[in-house]
Amino acid sequence: MANDPELIFLKRLQARGHWGIKRGLDNPRALLEGLDRPDQAFPAVLIAGTNGKGSTGAFLANALKAAGLRVGWTTSPHLVSPAERIWLDGAFLDEPGLDALLGDVFAAEATVGIQATYFELMIAAALLAFQRADVDIALVEVGLGGRWDATNILDPILTALTNVALDHTQYLGTTREAIAREKLCTARKGRPLVLGPSLDVAWIRPLLEVEPTIQAAPPLVAEAIAWDHSVVSGHRVGLAGRHQLDNLATAFEVLRQLRSLGFQLPEDAVWQGISKTRWPGRLWAVPGLENVWADGAHNPDGARVLSQHAVACGVHPHIVFSVMADKDFSEMAEALRRMEPASITLVHGEDERYAREQSLQAVWGPLPVLDLGQAAEMLGRPAEGPRLVTGSLFFIGDLLRTLGLQLRG
Repeated sequence: MANDPELIFLKRLQARGHWGIKRGLDNPRALLEGLDRPDQAFPAVLIAGTNGKGSTGAFLANALKAAGLRVGWTTSPHLVSPAERIWLDGAFLDEPGLDALLGDVFAAEATVGIQATYFELMIAAALLAFQRADVDIALVEVGLGGRWDATNILDPILTALTNVALDHTQYLGTTREAIAREKLCTARKGRPLVLGPSLDVAWIRPLLEVEPTIQAAPPLVAEAIAWDHSVVSGHRVGLAGRHQLDNLATAFEVLRQLRSLGFQLPEDAVWQGISKTRWPGRLWAVPGLENVWADGAHNPDGARVLSQHAVACGVHPHIVFSVMADKDFSEMAEALRRMEPASITLVHGEDERYAREQSLQAVWGPLPVLDLGQAAEMLGRPAEGPRLVTGSLFFIGDLLRTLGLQLRG
């Protein structure tokens, strides 16, 4: 966040960052009522899933914009600034714009007499931004699970579920079935539920509490898959990796369902948007650094697909790794070792959420552990072969701030 003394509401938002997670929809409902229900001003698509929500949203936002729609998209987490969580018609919101929205959200909070969490405040700000921008459609990424997530207060015209894997088990349950049940609460009776290609309809159906119209996304086959891109139907796709083909397939099925609901989405325009799609922190070439890539794989499933991509491309990167303490980083390390990295560098951040140095070394071995400043200095020097920063989007964001890099839409 910019060190601007005028951004008083952003500072108030940041102070809520350590309040943790609050289960339930009472707060978001009251907050939206206090804002005169901005969420009812536009059609919305909910995007749920363990991994791939952000990439699927990025494909959809760019495709819908290229097709001529005015698009609002909210995603999380951010890397450098919370303003990155709100994307309006091709660009992230700026911090003064977010601060102004938050002023109205905090005023509504006071009026209705609640204390909202960081995530609840940001979702309310995003929906208010979409209403004021008069968007044609909003893409809303679900935060944690689905049943009690603040985003589930919306009445979506369509829900997408990208995939289901073990993550946040302390909140969602310790089996894939338990986690799927929580996420499937974002589906609505009689409305499309798009399933990513890795999900089996027969497995999903008995886990549902309502009866949506299930639409399974057919898998995509690429003509070529390289470290930094794929080629699909003759088009270059800049979000690289086999897993991104599944996210793209999910996005295409959402677009097909939107067409059936009356949205005019020409195929050529959709591909133009897909070809332009970039998503920071997802196998992303960090600007200003030589051959440095950042991927926010933050759970065992994400680490596995990242490692599979490296192996398939014959790439053996220098891994720069850090992780949050509540993650299963033993399994993550096991997955990442399969790419036979040229070297491994461990990093420890100052925030208390980071895994401790001793915990990292217990998993990876007695390797030296750098602080963020040392890691940034190392990445600024030339090296032989690609360097891959991974383990946590939070870590990538801290590293970008240390490097003084800002993101734009």
